[in-house]
Amino acid sequence: MESVARCAAGAGQALPPPRALHFCILKTPPVPGGFHGWGRPLTGPPIWPPRSLVLQSPTAGPGLTTSFGRGGRERRTEEDIMSAVMQRSEPEAQGVESEAILAFLDAVEAEHLNLHSLMLVRHGHVIAEGWWRPYAPECRRYLYSLSKSFTSTAVGFAVAEGLLRVDDRVVSFFPEDLPPVVSDNLAAMRVVHLLTMSTGHTMDTLMALLNPDAENWVRAILALPVELPPGTHFLYNSGASYLLSAIVQKVSGQTVLDYLTPRLFEPLGIVGATWDVCPRGINTGGWGLSLKTEDIARFGPLYAQKGVWNGQRLLPPEWVQAATSAQVRNDGPGRENEPVDWRQGYGYQFWRCQHGAYRADGAFGQFCVVMPAQDAVIVITSETGNMQRVLDLVWEHLLPAMKLAPLPPRPATQERLRERLSSLALPLPPAQPLPPRARDLSGRRFRVEPNDLAVRSVAFSFEDDSCVFRLWDGRTEHRIVCGNGAWVRNEAILPIMRPSLMHLISSTRREALVQVAAHSTWQDAQTLVMTWRYLETPHADTVTCRFVGDVVEMEVASSMADPNNPLLAGLRASLTGTLELEG
Repeated sequence: MESVARCAAGAGQALPPPRALHFCILKTPPVPGGFHGWGRPLTGPPIWPPRSLVLQSPTAGPGLTTSFGRGGRERRTEEDIMSAVMQRSEPEAQGVESEAILAFLDAVEAEHLNLHSLMLVRHGHVIAEGWWRPYAPECRRYLYSLSKSFTSTAVGFAVAEGLLRVDDRVVSFFPEDLPPVVSDNLAAMRVVHLLTMSTGHTMDTLMALLNPDAENWVRAILALPVELPPGTHFLYNSGASYLLSAIVQKVSGQTVLDYLTPRLFEPLGIVGATWDVCPRGINTGGWGLSLKTEDIARFGPLYAQKGVWNGQRLLPPEWVQAATSAQVRNDGPGRENEPVDWRQGYGYQFWRCQHGAYRADGAFGQFCVVMPAQDAVIVITSETGNMQRVLDLVWEHLLPAMKLAPLPPRPATQERLRERLSSLALPLPPAQPLPPRARDLSGRRFRVEPNDLAVRSVAFSFEDDSCVFRLWDGRTEHRIVCGNGAWVRNEAILPIMRPSLMHLISSTRREALVQVAAHSTWQDAQTLVMTWRYLETPHADTVTCRFVGDVVEMEVASSMADPNNPLLAGLRASLTGTLELEG
């Protein structure tokens, strides 16, 4: 796959200069925003399609073809897929002020919101795009809960093909996994309740899946009590999204990833998608999808155009409208302190936003924001602890900059924007001369005291422009090359690495290599600090090494670490090593 090949080709190499880049935003007709009752069964627009209707291929309309329905699908070649190029344009040609995009960039950097990539699409044209170095266009991003909207899309295809209905009962799909006694609330739970996070649970069922003994995740969720009548209470519930994935696999005979490939990914020109699976091989549904930033920027316009991509209808417009409308309220008791854009209503695994917009989003600031009235899509990847503030700056700077008609060209401002986008970079300490201590320690091996990570020994080799860190775990040697004043790309997996939250909570050891951009700097004459950025997730590790006499004390701290959160408090590790005698 192209993205993987390009990443692998750079392993152990200094990252090349960034290319000149643009931005991207897109279109959607207004979506009804009617909320349905809090604390009572769902009312309002009918569940689509009604039980009496099995949707076949609808009339496509002039110049429009359709690819959904129960018939076979022609497989596309990779050349066909990659030919689906998104058009580029200057912002003013699509009615957007370049100066406002520059102001947005100034604001997110001034507030240290830690954005990693940004694409703006308007009227079907990419008008701005940029990656904060060392992040790059070709590597995929772990999307966390933004995955949910893709799972919802798979359900939409399955409904369109007559494989299921949203008012089907959940228990009907899993007769072999039901508890001995099926409660009335569990029996009443329907697919629509999974889609709208209104299952009746009072705690996220994801927690049941974190148990190392939970080999059958469907059975583990269905065994939990359903305290409230389904459809009466909103509760964000990643386990519900997993059940949607399991249902699609049950009715189609394919994982959600395989099911979506000919229906969604190939038509959109998306190649190389990956998705986590549970112990039984079912895609996790609520998290675990990895895509490139531009792949997300293709997904948003599909919804902005009510299910049409490049003149081809992929999804029924009724599904798009139902999925992105406010099907349930999420501003009720217990949610008063939630950020304002988390209290605008919830659809079928999509959040409603202020200003008539809606979004797919994932933890730590992965966004696909669709703005129907402005015919725009905004895609952001980041590692931020303040997702609401990112949206606030979108509403403050980008929303008012979108005009109804094209604007006069502003060559000087457009050139400033191009230069700014091509030079985006996360802070990086300048190159420093090596302290005398570094040359004394170079190549020497430290034996590490017994530890839970099975690390046996470590070593450091220093050159003027790099540091090579080596680690032995009793099975093999691992190494990371860190640049001095520059990022160096590696492929590695070390036992002390935690590239994502799911690596932390998974009960099984993950062996797959990950893409790491690394640099090192001397904090003082005895303290080396290495930074390892995991290019396919939002996260990084900081490894602080203090050399005192013949001892090295290492502390590994993840950018996810939060001592106030029990789940994230364990993202720190300390190791102590003693210099081995030479000879």
